Amino acid sequence: MGSSRAVAVFGAYGHTGRFVVAELLDRGFVPILTGRDRTKLRALAASAPGLDVRPASVDDPAALDRALAGAAAVINCAGPFAVTAAPVIEAALRAGIPYVDVAAEIEANLDTFAHFADRATAAGTVVIPAMAFFGGLGDLLVTAAMGDWTTADEAHVAYGLSGWHPTAGTRTAGAVSQERRDGRRVVYRGGRLEYRDDAPPNLKWTFPEPLGVRSVIGEFTMADVVTVPSHLAIPEVRTYMTVEAARDLAAPRTPAPTAVDEHGRSAQTFLVDAVVRSAGRERRAVATGRDIYAVTAPLAVEALHHVLTGRTRTIGVASAGAVLDAPAFLRGLSPHITVELR
Repeated sequence: MGSSRAVAVFGAYGHTGRFVVAELLDRGFVPILTGRDRTKLRALAASAPGLDVRPASVDDPAALDRALAGAAAVINCAGPFAVTAAPVIEAALRAGIPYVDVAAEIEANLDTFAHFADRATAAGTVVIPAMAFFGGLGDLLVTAAMGDWTTADEAHVAYGLSGWHPTAGTRTAGAVSQERRDGRRVVYRGGRLEYRDDAPPNLKWTFPEPLGVRSVIGEFTMADVVTVPSHLAIPEVRTYMTVEAARDLAAPRTPAPTAVDEHGRSAQTFLVDAVVRSAGRERRAVATGRDIYAVTAPLAVEALHHVLTGRTRTIGVASAGAVLDAPAFLRGLSPHITVELR
């Protein structure tokens, strides 16, 4: 197994992890299956014979080192990232390899920027948090919409999901985030994060067709409030979610996603509408696709491919929009995601 094509996937047997493993195989990489559950790892390996199984837990640094030995990079798909991100980043730094995760947890992403920026830069490696549907895609769309603007007054990212069947991992990560912020919600205003106790507003958002005008939860804050301001001078970053999807997420009995095609994707569709405004002018980037969990895999794997082939703009801890050429990267995601810049 050539180390240049070997990629460790921590949490490989999880819902998103399986999509990432499949995407790596499709792209000619050799996944190393790792995570804490040996039985689940072996079951996954049985579906793709020949893959290396390396059990490891985040409280065992030696096991993590063995899991990453010989790998060219690691993708962390195991939440809650408040627990897993730091130990796996530490292991990646010891191994001297790039790290990518799919964290949607605001607090975990803040921790990654705060605790590892200097060390990753000193090591000359790349750490990309939130390289996923939430956090990564929104950041790329806002960055692409900015174009030649160096600053903007405000950025809005509206998520038009047909529905949302959350995985067990999504629910656990959400509970951890809620606990860390004492049940408060978070917004990004005036160039900083604010924590609030009031209810978010109910608003109308005019999506591009075919969605049109939809009811949304305003200030339904996602990881974009970490990734976008990490490299763009925009003091107001707000995110929105269609009411139907927000209700699905909040309902405790909403079932997990159900596969409806040979790739394991659900029937869920999405339209992400990113709008940037500056001095009365407006620019827009729109992405459409299917299954927010499945589409995270090409986002993460394509980002890693750019890192491993030297097509990056910086080192250290950096969001997708900072480390990648956003318009070119988004174009390269076809047919998984269709993007239009307006």
